[in-house]
Amino acid sequence: MAAKLSLSGPSDSDTSSPSDQSVSGRSVNRSLRIAEKERRKNEAEDPFVLALKYFSDVEPGTPVNGNDQLERNLVCVEKVAYSKGLHPEAISIMLEFAMSLRMGSSPCVRVLKCLIPSSVVPQEAVVRAVVWLGIGKIPISTQVLFIKWVLTVFDMIDAKDQLRAIYGFIFSFVTEENLCPFICHLLYLLTRKESVRVFRVRKLLELQSKVGRQPFLMHLLSLYKVFCPELVTLSIPSPMKNAFRNHNSPWKSALLAVQKRNGSQVSSSSLSLTAKDKTNSRKRKHCHLEVPALNSAVNKQAQTDSCSSRKVVPLVQIHSFAQLLENMHRIELPAQMGSLLGSSLTLQFLDCVQDESALLRLNSWLGYALHEEFLFCNDAGSFQNSEEALQFLEKLLSTLHFRQEGFSSIEVFLYKFLNAWDGSLLRPQILGLMSNIPVVTSSQIGQFLFEPLMQLFFTSSLFFKCGLMECLNNMLLKWLTWHSVYALEDDLDISLNSHTSINITLSGFKDSVMELVHFVGRLATVGLQLEGCHSLLLSFILDFYETVCDMFLKYGLPLVVMPPPGVFYPALFAADPVSVDRLAYIMYRYKVNLTSAKRQEKLKEQAFHISRQTFHEFNHYVVVMVNCLWNSKMFHQGMGVQLGEEVLLKSNVPQYSNSFDLIHHPAFLSYAVDFHQKCWPGRKDMDLNSIKHSKPWRWYLEYLFTQGYDGLKQFVQSNISWQPIAGDGGSDDLATQQR
Repeated sequence: MAAKLSLSGPSDSDTSSPSDQSVSGRSVNRSLRIAEKERRKNEAEDPFVLALKYFSDVEPGTPVNGNDQLERNLVCVEKVAYSKGLHPEAISIMLEFAMSLRMGSSPCVRVLKCLIPSSVVPQEAVVRAVVWLGIGKIPISTQVLFIKWVLTVFDMIDAKDQLRAIYGFIFSFVTEENLCPFICHLLYLLTRKESVRVFRVRKLLELQSKVGRQPFLMHLLSLYKVFCPELVTLSIPSPMKNAFRNHNSPWKSALLAVQKRNGSQVSSSSLSLTAKDKTNSRKRKHCHLEVPALNSAVNKQAQTDSCSSRKVVPLVQIHSFAQLLENMHRIELPAQMGSLLGSSLTLQFLDCVQDESALLRLNSWLGYALHEEFLFCNDAGSFQNSEEALQFLEKLLSTLHFRQEGFSSIEVFLYKFLNAWDGSLLRPQILGLMSNIPVVTSSQIGQFLFEPLMQLFFTSSLFFKCGLMECLNNMLLKWLTWHSVYALEDDLDISLNSHTSINITLSGFKDSVMELVHFVGRLATVGLQLEGCHSLLLSFILDFYETVCDMFLKYGLPLVVMPPPGVFYPALFAADPVSVDRLAYIMYRYKVNLTSAKRQEKLKEQAFHISRQTFHEFNHYVVVMVNCLWNSKMFHQGMGVQLGEEVLLKSNVPQYSNSFDLIHHPAFLSYAVDFHQKCWPGRKDMDLNSIKHSKPWRWYLEYLFTQGYDGLKQFVQSNISWQPIAGDGGSDDLATQQR
């Protein structure tokens, strides 16, 4: 040994004195021995440690009645559990004691109720406890209580691989009538594609034939159908009420209290109740509207250690998109899928992951929350002042905007809710959700959307009418965007939603869009009559038709639908110039789309045909606009609006045919007066007809175009050929020709 030390060579610190080193080493070792001895002494005297040792070493068959030692130790464990929570080793010891029935079944329930974890729950302890269920001596009520506890602390279990390994053993308990709802819930959380087998599907269908279409069976079957649709041919309704109930278990309030004391974040599938819920038990609790937190109560270091061994990463540990991509196939989903709504990173995971069970579980949670709190709530009026409901819907809208895709559960909820909605309750949020409804087939769109919306539209205020028009415009925009993104090259089939089985042919899609446009046309026509052609409502209607007029060129949809006369003429005769300018822009875009479609039709580049009726309607509207705004031929024969000669004479309006040209039109009259004053500042009498002379007319048009009316400018340039002719400057000096 001395030779080895001499070969290594002494360091600077070793050259001091070997005797000093030995004295120092002995001193340190003695201090460590004293500290360890003191620690063991304290542990030996700790009542909690003694209590755990008692439950660990107690012999089977030990009597319970009159056993003061049992009572004293159990009270000690309960005190620690309800104040600080039990550490993992304590959970293992107490759970093994309870499920093994060493002292019978009487203390078992009391022990289970005090199993409040402080950090993680060891998976091995849960697996051993599940195995104890197969012995058959545990009372059924105690078995139900144990499964409820597992569901409550599911997110806190440090790993799930061993639980999934005994999936078949857990599945065997579905035949127990009292256990079945809770076993189905646990299986729902543990199911992976490899868990779905033919015999399990048959067993669930057999149970369903005996007990009926119970929600817990249907939800488990729906998850099986996502993984293996060829094995489950049953029609699954969505959403279903009361799938897996959030039972009022004895651990919820205790877990929340431990969370506050320990300063940790608890995220459990059953921790949706808060302490304030108990203050008024008779008042409906809107607990389903609380989006669960994604943060876990599990100790992060323990999570890291366990995850490194089982190669599974909880979603709570992902903090960047790079980490998400790196661990995409190793991510462990939370038990409560509603927590995914809380962050953009989790929503990105939802879009990227190929496991559709995540979306199905989130759909199930959303459907249950929306139906329970908005449809099945007797005091629905309380939501009018509910800040909680408002925040929930706002977060839901933010999620939809981020994903640019809706959820089927929201769609089904809206179809039911519209029949009971008064049009004012949370109106902006409900309309926002409705604008995200995916394409509805033309055979169902009337029943699901048009009938309830028509009743609301005609019985509601102007502001609701405007909001609904904006909603329907946004809906159409999303439909057209989905078409332009998902349309296949051969134009035979369109998959509008990659997470659903909705497939619609191009012809079916065109029919749905046409039904929507015609429906809005009917609403707009009657709505403008009811509201006296209100300019605000007209503005929202023109927004919709700005989308409609560009469907072919902008979104690649081979469809052109003209606005009805009830929209065209109120816009043409509007008192504000903005509406007339926007109508001119819409007609200009219609011409561009129709011209392009006609050109492609002649070149056989596009296999569709624009009907003669569409061209006839467009040409008629253009002729009306040119004769009205340019040629001063209003109310002449062949115009869309005709009045008898006697009626026109009784109106005492001089030169009534000029009443709606670009000079005398109510929308542009103020511009004509201003131009006249600038052009002839010295005149005392005002003759607006003098603007129709060749040079003033050109100047007047340039003056209008400089005011920002680009739509009017584009319409004139694309539909009218005109040039000044030398003459005496009379009103007939303009040679006009419609293109």
